[in-house]
Amino acid sequence: MSTRSPNHHEDITKTSSVNMTTTTITKTKAAAKAGTNAAPKQKTQMHRRSRTGCYTCRLRRKKCDEGSPMCTACKHLGLCCEYKRPMWWSNNDARRKQKDEIKMIIKRKKLSEKSSHTIQTSINTPPGLSHSLPTSATFSDPLDRNRSASIDSHFGFNFNSPQHGQDFASFATPQIHVNGEYMFPSFSPYEIDMKTERQIFINDIPTLRESTVSTFSTYQTPPPPGTILPSFPLEGEWTEQVFSERRESLAEETFNVNFFDFACDPAMASSQVAIELDDGDQKLLDHFVQHVLPTIFPILESNQHGSISSELILPSLANNKGYLHCCLSIAAQYFKSTMGIQSEDIDNDIMRHRYATITWLCEALNRDENHQPILDATLGLIFFQCIVGRPEDTLPDIPWHQHFQAVVSLVQKLDLAGLVSDFTKPLAHTPFNMTLTSWIDILGATMLGSSPLFAHTYRNKHLSINNHSLGLRELMGCEDRVMYLISEIACLESLKNQGMDDITLCQHVRGLGDEISNTEINEGTLVEPYNANGTLSPKQLSKNITAAYRLAARIYLCSLVPGFYPAQPSCMGLVEKLTAVLQLIPSGVNGYDRSLTWVYLIGGSVSVPGSSFRDFFENRVAQLGDMASSGSFGRMTVLLREVWLQYEAILAAAEAAAGTSSLSSETPQQQQQVNAHYVRWREVMQIKGWDYLLI
Repeated sequence: MSTRSPNHHEDITKTSSVNMTTTTITKTKAAAKAGTNAAPKQKTQMHRRSRTGCYTCRLRRKKCDEGSPMCTACKHLGLCCEYKRPMWWSNNDARRKQKDEIKMIIKRKKLSEKSSHTIQTSINTPPGLSHSLPTSATFSDPLDRNRSASIDSHFGFNFNSPQHGQDFASFATPQIHVNGEYMFPSFSPYEIDMKTERQIFINDIPTLRESTVSTFSTYQTPPPPGTILPSFPLEGEWTEQVFSERRESLAEETFNVNFFDFACDPAMASSQVAIELDDGDQKLLDHFVQHVLPTIFPILESNQHGSISSELILPSLANNKGYLHCCLSIAAQYFKSTMGIQSEDIDNDIMRHRYATITWLCEALNRDENHQPILDATLGLIFFQCIVGRPEDTLPDIPWHQHFQAVVSLVQKLDLAGLVSDFTKPLAHTPFNMTLTSWIDILGATMLGSSPLFAHTYRNKHLSINNHSLGLRELMGCEDRVMYLISEIACLESLKNQGMDDITLCQHVRGLGDEISNTEINEGTLVEPYNANGTLSPKQLSKNITAAYRLAARIYLCSLVPGFYPAQPSCMGLVEKLTAVLQLIPSGVNGYDRSLTWVYLIGGSVSVPGSSFRDFFENRVAQLGDMASSGSFGRMTVLLREVWLQYEAILAAAEAAAGTSSLSSETPQQQQQVNAHYVRWREVMQIKGWDYLLI
């Protein structure tokens, strides 16, 4: 007995219908083919290719209507229509790259048009990129179950509870579960990565090649136009905290390209830098562009998501002779230290270009005109030296703080401090040279134990409500107000060295401690500075760096209190907290440890033997490899190890005097003697004759 399905007759009908349709289509095609073969062949018409069309259409091998100022095809697709021969036309690689970029633009436009059409017809279809408001660079999920808790968090919530997978009906009727795990519908986000490449040419020779990846993503599918979202009564502290974090995550800041006012306009900067040099200097310039340039402003580069250094530094090389010689001298030092070359030729290159830089600066200062290029070269002479060179390399040159006196004079002549302090006329763009000067001035003052030279300017900016930023957060990662407080601590140390009484000193220490605490308000949670898709989050990175500088500032402030010594429980607790924060900073060659030289110096100088900081520090040094021994970070490493060595020698001497292997049984008098010999890093620098700028 055969078994048939209940719909057997219907299936036979459908099959017959399909067969009939297929037969009809086949016959129609055959008839059309026969009709075509029966028609007489027409002679193919040859047309002459136009040589006056735009280069974009010629690259795409498309017909160009030669419209002015843009042809119809380029205008419709949003492409750059060029009738003048572009630079990429004469290079096969550049032409291939340009063609790939055009294909990507066309693909993106078609996807956008398709998505715009689809969202009007289906409410459950994810939107196109044109509707994607949050991006991966501007969104980080505060409900991430794998995040670590804040060190100083005031909330004791358990974010590691298991998730409950409720199903939601549709986006049109979203559900919110206050006591559950979900606050929003469970649409899965989607992401599209777009790769952008950039090639820099010097004298028509390709040098630096940069590649960046921009990620477009959607966390939540937006509703169709005209949809009215229902309101929900949400009560409770937990719910308010979650929505506060959600709003903060959606407000991820992106760096403003026009934030700084550069000496040379980045908009006018070209990737083509024409500089006439001999073969030896050309090799140094290529080395500077390829290896030194990417390491100069790493925080600024991460905020910019591109190469602001090439837009800032390369244009100055073509029209600033002193700046050019400074960069060539820096390149020679970097080449010597990284390649391990010991020869008279490389030493001659270092001194020749450094002497040419100083000679040019002296002549320019005597002329006392066109101060902006002079300021560029002088700041480069100071700051670039913090990036290259090994501790054992010594230059027969005047120290950095004497060069900085020239910087102060130039800043005053350009009235940069007055411009940033004029609250009646706020600047649209912060002068970049004033920001770099402030960075060197504040942390450089802690090297010398003196007050910053523009301390009054920082004090006014700190007290300002609407115009407090100098761009320090964008340049070096730390919030401006924390840097201003470090300036105030340096002023307090200067007053202490001048004989301030202990009672007044302690009052100022308490007041500055309260000011530091005020900068912690609404700081949020400290987590790894990465988005959900693995890309770097500049905003979270800045929070982590600011927290590290804040703890280092507290340690610096506590060290001014009479009777301070590193073994105090309060100091040891601050060092442990600093170690925990530094673990949230990306490490390695591509990390940001070298941007935290001052923080490591302050925290490491008061770390006691056996502390977790020392093991953590040595681990970070190992991850940096050869980079750990160059620049300010390498000099700081040598200084810290010397401080530790002398401190351990004092402890060993105290143990020998006490006749025991441990200091735990010492008398209070013996303990005070050990504390009185607390090794201060600045004293070690003076004894060794080191005059470092460790920033």
